[in-house]
Amino acid sequence: MNGSTAQLGRHLRERARLLGFNRVGVIPAGPARRLDAYLRHIAGGLHGEMAYLARPDRVARRRDPGIILPGVQSVVVVGLDYYTADLPPDLAADPSRGRLSNYAWGVDYHDVLTPRLETLAGWLRGQPGAGEVGSRVYVDTGAILERDHGETAGLGFTGKNTMLIDPRRGSWFFLGVLLTTAALDYDPPPEARPEMPTCGRCTRCLTACPTAAFPQPYVLDARRCISYLTIELKGWIPLDLRPLMGNWVYGCDVCQEVCPFNRFAQPTGEAEFYPVDWDTAAPPLLELLALDEMAFARRFAGSPVRRIRRGRLVRNACVAAGNWGSQTAVPVLTRLLGDHEPLVRGHAAWALRRIGGEAAHAALVAALAAETEEAVRREIAAY
Repeated sequence: MNGSTAQLGRHLRERARLLGFNRVGVIPAGPARRLDAYLRHIAGGLHGEMAYLARPDRVARRRDPGIILPGVQSVVVVGLDYYTADLPPDLAADPSRGRLSNYAWGVDYHDVLTPRLETLAGWLRGQPGAGEVGSRVYVDTGAILERDHGETAGLGFTGKNTMLIDPRRGSWFFLGVLLTTAALDYDPPPEARPEMPTCGRCTRCLTACPTAAFPQPYVLDARRCISYLTIELKGWIPLDLRPLMGNWVYGCDVCQEVCPFNRFAQPTGEAEFYPVDWDTAAPPLLELLALDEMAFARRFAGSPVRRIRRGRLVRNACVAAGNWGSQTAVPVLTRLLGDHEPLVRGHAAWALRRIGGEAAHAALVAALAAETEEAVRREIAAY
């Protein structure tokens, strides 16, 4: 390492913090240290229907970042806190409201982190002596194992819930990655740093998971994870898992809420991550069930929720309504039996079956007579 490299690296870290990033680490480009664990995850089918994770070209890029950016020398990993507050206990315990993961309470984090990383990359390209600098930025979108690189860069340790945990401030933070062909000074590798605190004997996240999505510590079976089921899964939610999902309609925070390290979390200074009001963080299920395409687009403009589109959100709200079990939801669920999306009709039928009662039974009988989609008929006929 020469003086100019050290100075450039120091200035880059300063610039990253000026851009609002709470954490920054720099490591030499290379394979992710936990790549073997990732490959075992894929081989075991634990990624569910996220087939893109197993594509050979994606795996090759995770093994060699030089495929993504020829000549890459450095990986800059940044973190940005997003914790705002705990949901008020009365709302958290209210089954008539849908639960959204804390990270989805405000604006889409991609729209916050990506421009800042692009700005950081542009700053780096403009530095004297940097030469012709190539760069790529990623925020949860590329063939990069962000958490693995974040651990190597010293931003935290991998917890038993597979989250990257900063022992000083917990796990409520987003990650972003900047690949660059610039040579920088690097943070010490893990073996050369003081040992971080770890989970120790704690298993709170493993035992608290509503769907038992952790077959063992440090292993997540996405097929059982509520975040996967409500966001990534595009089709039918497995019948045996629906009753276990409670009122989560977008993501799940249980394994983070119970983590002792998160008692150190400090509210973020990023105003964009705060909810406009508590109805944004925990919307009434009846309102979600009544959303049409235009109302969905208006309500979730600028939110990460818009990525799953109206159909999947209403599907999730149907499951939550079934778990709520109130007759209050029967009229709107009955209307959804005529929805244009089979996925919505089928999950509305399941909710009505779970709620029960004469009105729900009559609605299902009428719907069965008119329904032509076989998958939906199976949901209705199970009554």
